[in-house]
Amino acid sequence: MKSPRQVVVVGAGAAGLMAGRTLARHGVRATVLEARGRLGGRIWALPEEEFGYRAEGGPEFVHGAAPVTRRLVREAGLGWYPRHGARWAVRNGAWATTTWDPPHADRFRAALEALREDLPVAAFLATYFSGDEYAELRRSVTRMTEGYDAADVTRASTFAVREEWIGRDAPAEGRLKDGYGGVIDHLAADCRQHGGEIRLGAEVTAIESRDGRVVVRTRDGSAIEAGAAILTVPLPLLHEIELPAALRERTRAAIDIGYGNVVKLLFRFRDTWWAKHEARDLSDLAFLLTDAKVPTWWTQHPAPHAVLTGWYSGLKADGVAGMSEAELIDMGLDSLGQLFGRPAAEVKALLRCARAINWGTDPFARGAYSYATPRTDAAQRVLNQPVEGVFISGEALYTGVDRGTVEAALAHGEETAKRVLSAS
Repeated sequence: MKSPRQVVVVGAGAAGLMAGRTLARHGVRATVLEARGRLGGRIWALPEEEFGYRAEGGPEFVHGAAPVTRRLVREAGLGWYPRHGARWAVRNGAWATTTWDPPHADRFRAALEALREDLPVAAFLATYFSGDEYAELRRSVTRMTEGYDAADVTRASTFAVREEWIGRDAPAEGRLKDGYGGVIDHLAADCRQHGGEIRLGAEVTAIESRDGRVVVRTRDGSAIEAGAAILTVPLPLLHEIELPAALRERTRAAIDIGYGNVVKLLFRFRDTWWAKHEARDLSDLAFLLTDAKVPTWWTQHPAPHAVLTGWYSGLKADGVAGMSEAELIDMGLDSLGQLFGRPAAEVKALLRCARAINWGTDPFARGAYSYATPRTDAAQRVLNQPVEGVFISGEALYTGVDRGTVEAALAHGEETAKRVLSAS
């Protein structure tokens, strides 16, 4: 195919906006279609008046080197700072400062390094660490895989765990001072400045291919004809769009890429009441890892916002699909009450506002982010090949380090746009 002069991008998340602005900067007439009434996709900057800053309803941290993200941050003049503060763990009511270093950690790392054939994490643990003496190790690795990666340990790749945990030295994670919403705003403005068009409320239902062109149809009955299309929707939505037969056959490979769910709880309180607990100075608390129902919490330290964020992920998050936002909020308050030895009603009385965001029930996300299985590399090779002028892009197809991140989405969106530009 010849490099097209008009391209439709489906989805205005990080990958879609990065692709759209890259195309527009090269003189391509780029039209970005977004089903939602807002930009960002799984990036969701909440109103400043709710939490006192642009709180993140979706991804929040910058992981690893993140060269594309950091380039955009510099380009847009946005601020970035590394994560500060102490990590605490609470188990059976006992508090302790912590790093992730479970029992038998050296043996665990050695087994990871010696592994030559990829296995699901659960199978790896059962093969090499089945004894009773490794029960705490198994619990810790399972919890980290399910919590950090939002992954099912019966599917998650051990090679990916190895790469993530011991395979490289990476800069400390950090945050953007204006959140990822600042990156989204910058990409959208730059795309429009270079002639790109962004349409909100435009849900794509079908993509057709005929005579070397593509036709993209939306739910309101409109259609756009172009030289190519870039599809950046989350993996579960690939099967809800009518696609050319050859491409639909290829999308079957998506089943071999894991896709996990997250419920994110954001609680704004009147003050940082947790900073002093039973004579402990928690004024520099950053992360709190617990055995409560909602197991992971973090603060905005060193920013002074009186906000606690709860993280409930993986298969457990799939199990609360029927719970309302109010019920999820109560679940989080119960967990905080348990941790700090206070009645949930007392904790609730300190609230100024709260949000519970279940990404699994979001109709245009159906989950939070992808994770690798032992079959993911092969699936990515299939899905990264365009079919009849249609390209698929997004964090799930990124093949570098830091999979499942905003960096992955930005990098793959840019990479896909460049492949469209170089098509011949």
